[in-house]
Amino acid sequence: MSNKIRVLYIDDEDNNLNSFKASLRKDFHIITAIDAEEGLKIAESEELHVVIADQRMPGLTGVEFFEKLMKVNPDPVRILLTGYSDIASVIDAINKGEVYRFIDKPWNLEQIKNAIKNAAEIYLTKRELKDKNERLKKVHSEMNQFVYSLSHELRGPLMSISGVSKLAKMEAKDPNIIEYFDMIDSATLRLDDFIYKMLDFYRSTKIDNKVSKIEFKEIVNQQLEAYKEKWGLNDINIAIDVNQTSDFYSDDAKLRVILNNLFSNAYKFQKLESDSKFIKLTVEVKDKLALVQIEDNGIGIDEKYHTEVFNLFHRATQRNVGSGLGLYMVKESVTQMGGKIQLESKLDHGTIFTITLPSLKA
Repeated sequence: MSNKIRVLYIDDEDNNLNSFKASLRKDFHIITAIDAEEGLKIAESEELHVVIADQRMPGLTGVEFFEKLMKVNPDPVRILLTGYSDIASVIDAINKGEVYRFIDKPWNLEQIKNAIKNAAEIYLTKRELKDKNERLKKVHSEMNQFVYSLSHELRGPLMSISGVSKLAKMEAKDPNIIEYFDMIDSATLRLDDFIYKMLDFYRSTKIDNKVSKIEFKEIVNQQLEAYKEKWGLNDINIAIDVNQTSDFYSDDAKLRVILNNLFSNAYKFQKLESDSKFIKLTVEVKDKLALVQIEDNGIGIDEKYHTEVFNLFHRATQRNVGSGLGLYMVKESVTQMGGKIQLESKLDHGTIFTITLPSLKA
C-alpha cells in the first residue's frame, strides 16, 4: 500500500472532481465520488485519512453526508467545501458532522494542500493514540491477572508455612527451636503485609471506580475483626461510631484501602510507653456525603512533614515500620473517588485524619 495520504473527495460536478484529482494526485492518493451515496460505499471498504465534501449536492448535503459517515467510518478527518455563508450549516457541520475545518470555493491549491496535510497529521495522531489505548487495555487486563496471581498463588503457600510453623511450636520444647519458629512467623507476617500493600497499591491507583452500595457498619465491623485477629488490640481503647441514615455508593475496595492504612498507622504509631492508648473511628453519612474520621493519641506527625506525608515512600518518623506507601495510597484512593482528605497532627499529641467522600451515584 502507498504511503501517500489517502483522500476521498465528493462533489456532484465532474469538472470539479477531475480538476481536484489532476492538481493533487502527485502529492496524495486521491479517490473521488460523484455523490454522497457513492462516497459512503467507498468509505465502508477503503482506508481513508481525509474526506472532503462539497456542501451543496443533490440528495444529501455535505453536512448530512458527514453525519452518515460518522456511523460508517468515523476515523477520517472531515473537511467541508462551501461556496456560500450559511451560519446554520456551519453549526450543523460542527455539531453533527464533527468537521475539522471549512474551505471556501473556489479553493486555492496551496490552501487545500496544507489543509489535507494538517488533517492527515490529526488522523495519524488519533490512530497512534487509539493503538496506545488498545495496548493499555491489554496491559490492564494482564495486570488484573497478575494481581489475582499475587493474591492467591503467593498467599496460599505463605499461609501454609505460617500454619505449619504454629503447629510445630505447639510440639517444640526447646526454647531455641521455638525462637526459630517465632522468626519464621515474623518473616511470613511481614511478607503477607507486603503482599497486602501491593494489592492495596493496585486498587488505590486504578482510575476506574467499581461502584456498589456501601454499608459502613458492615465494612467497619469486618475490618475491625481482621485488625483484632492480626494485632490483638487488647492494650488499646477502640471507639467506633457509625451513623448512616441514607444510601451511599462508592468503591468498596478503595474504602477498605483507606480504612486499612489509616487504622494501621494509628495502631503502629502509638506511644509505646503509654497506658492510655486509643483509636477512634467515626463515620457520618448524610446528604450524599460520607465523613470518615480516624483519631489517635499516638506519636503524632511533625508539622513540617504535613505536606509531604502523602508522597510516595515518604516516612515522617524514624521508627522502622511501614513501607512509605500507606498515606500515598489513601490520598490516591480519596482522589480517585472525588473526595478530600485533611490532616491535623502535632508531634507527641496524636493525629486526626478527616476524609470527605461524595456518593458516586446520584
